Amino acid sequence: MNSIEDVSIWSAVRRLVPELSDELQKRIRILERILALQPIGRRALAVEMGTTERVLRAELDFLRVQGLLTASSAGVSLTEDGEAVLDRVAEFAVRMDGRKELAERVSRVLGIPQVVVVEDDSDQNSWVKDNLGYRAAELLRSLLQPDEVVGITGGTTMAAIARRMPARAVSYPVKVVPARGGLGEKVEFQANTIASTLAEKLGGESMMLHVPDRLNEETMEQLLNDPYVQQRLPEIRKATLVVHGIGEAVKMAKRRQVPDEEVACLENQQAVAEAFGYYFNQQGDVVYSMPTIGLRLDDLQNARVVMAVAGGSSKARAVAAAAKAYRIDVLITDEGAARLIVQSQDYYQDK
Repeated sequence: MNSIEDVSIWSAVRRLVPELSDELQKRIRILERILALQPIGRRALAVEMGTTERVLRAELDFLRVQGLLTASSAGVSLTEDGEAVLDRVAEFAVRMDGRKELAERVSRVLGIPQVVVVEDDSDQNSWVKDNLGYRAAELLRSLLQPDEVVGITGGTTMAAIARRMPARAVSYPVKVVPARGGLGEKVEFQANTIASTLAEKLGGESMMLHVPDRLNEETMEQLLNDPYVQQRLPEIRKATLVVHGIGEAVKMAKRRQVPDEEVACLENQQAVAEAFGYYFNQQGDVVYSMPTIGLRLDDLQNARVVMAVAGGSSKARAVAAAAKAYRIDVLITDEGAARLIVQSQDYYQDK
């Protein structure tokens, strides 16, 4: 039976037993949120689900009796059977709630071959970022080839990928490298830390790049002549699978403590997106670039796969601009960003 027939049958079932659809969707969402946040206590899960502990207790009891959940002092987690069941129904759920069609529309609008859309909006619910990380980790693992060199940037979304990556039982011949220097923020969000964690989960090896994210021209020249950097930089630029986030231009500039006059310049140039230290306007033109050591836009041409992971309705414009600026093969985003991307395209077409 093909997917069109599946959807057609399900449409008929929904007309006959509409409450069945609601129950299925509710239980899938519970399982997905537990998977993203496990182990999680019942009270915390109730807050995440926007419901009460009393209502949630009945659902958790049912799922536990079915062998899909396990409880401990730390909270509830999915069993292996629970993860297997969720995997089997996940694709069906995506088609059922329209996310499959939404992903296909985003793919056409942005010209990105493969798009995955996860539920909800990470601007509204923090657990969605963990779900983005899980889906990206799942897809990244499926794309890996022997002797792959994975280049990964820093940030909270990239950290979620490393955190949600399942550990391999046996070592896998991959190398994970930081795509650029650190942001100078929390250690767990820096590219070096993320690369190390991801490599450990995959059973591969990692390489560090201990240089600041933001440099002046003089310091950059000195570092480029440093034997330490000269040894590592070619390895980074040989990345065959690149995983990165996309930021809002002004927000990222302020995080990097860019001088006020440069922030004003970005605003005047109508910069909306940032990736790899480059700032882009809505047309995808580079309007500013930071002196950084790491992957450059030109290096992406040599990569086998370029994966972008970014969600939240606030990042819709940034994602659309980045897609015009450079090649993206895979995008993992959420409904918040995806719907705004499609709506914006529909608006300009109507004009």
